[in-house]
Amino acid sequence: MAVAELNPPIVDAGCRPRILSLSCVYPNPILPGLGLFVRRRLQHLSMHADVKVISPLAVFQYGGPAGARVRTGDGRCPARRQDGLLEVMHPRWFYPPMGGSLNALLLASQLIGPMTRLKKRFPFEVIDAHFGYPDGIAAALLGKALAVPFTITLRGNETLHATSRLTRRWMRWALSSADRVFTVSDRLRQFAIDLGADPAKVKTIPNGIDAEVFYARDRIASREKHGFDPHLPLIVSAGALIERKGHHKAVRAVRSLISNGTNVQLAIVGGPGAEGQYEQEIRRTVSSLSLEDSVRFIGSVSPDAMAEIMSCADLLCLPSTREGWPNVVHESLACGTPVVATDVGAVPDMLPDPRYGFVVPANDQQALDLAVKTAVQKAWDRDLIAKWGQNRSWHRVAEEVAKEIQSVLGERRTRVGVL
Repeated sequence: MAVAELNPPIVDAGCRPRILSLSCVYPNPILPGLGLFVRRRLQHLSMHADVKVISPLAVFQYGGPAGARVRTGDGRCPARRQDGLLEVMHPRWFYPPMGGSLNALLLASQLIGPMTRLKKRFPFEVIDAHFGYPDGIAAALLGKALAVPFTITLRGNETLHATSRLTRRWMRWALSSADRVFTVSDRLRQFAIDLGADPAKVKTIPNGIDAEVFYARDRIASREKHGFDPHLPLIVSAGALIERKGHHKAVRAVRSLISNGTNVQLAIVGGPGAEGQYEQEIRRTVSSLSLEDSVRFIGSVSPDAMAEIMSCADLLCLPSTREGWPNVVHESLACGTPVVATDVGAVPDMLPDPRYGFVVPANDQQALDLAVKTAVQKAWDRDLIAKWGQNRSWHRVAEEVAKEIQSVLGERRTRVGVL
């Protein structure tokens, strides 16, 4: 499917690398809550390089919250728009439900035309893909076709996609061919190496936080603003309302606390996710445990509101079954709020010391209940937690990515004899 021709030729900005980032989850006007972490990294990367984003928008949203067709001329999301310093293109593409690894091939085939045309006016030097599937596989195919190096960032869902034998084989080929593989945790780094990536080309670059947004706010004022009981401990469960985030498990932990004499309130913050609808099941859990007066569904909120809610909370609870680098944990810590989270993804790296929170096994409700109880009753050093949470910014992340991409381009010039 074609994407509209956009701007006149761009003047070469000099030594700044020209990067085309490929991401199917870059936020858009239809689904503004997608991949905010991708957007933040690329916004900061644009300070070090000339970056454009190609973010294909599926014509049919099968499992996502939109649940409808997105037309080519849909005014809600134009084919091209400006997002700060970033030009973002949204070519439409089609894939069949349950297409598996075929979807990555379809993505590449439908992007080759738009990307070939784009390269004439913006001669990008590297393709920067976010997620190993389908983006990473498509980037490998497109990089070969357009004769440019490519990088792939692994963020956590790749371990699930790798359970498909054919998808795993394609991902193995893409990772072994990549000029760099960025991973948000050491666990994912080992996963990439096990799948065939060159260890020397796999770099762990965790996500960052917006320190100007996520910092400790006034707890009393924030509780009053958002209508929380000032006298009860507040637990927050944040993330898309999908099963793997484990909101229903946080609800059960609250039931355990209340049954044992500790009255608390739970705020569930988040909206529909792209992995199916689960809100009604969470609400049924609340109802079945008679917790309607103790649990509030807040819905999706702005980053500033999220920081206020985290700041006035006593605890963030993330009982997820799969993560890469869960940003809500990082953001909660930056606000000075301790965390109880499951041992998935980079959580042990984010909570390396019990002074910041507790790590429990995934799918162990009893361990979760005990950790939440202990955390609610513990006196935490919130200043210490905030200092730890704010030690990594998106600016630093962008610098590290830019440095590696410069190395990729230097290696490519050396190989072709252009020094």
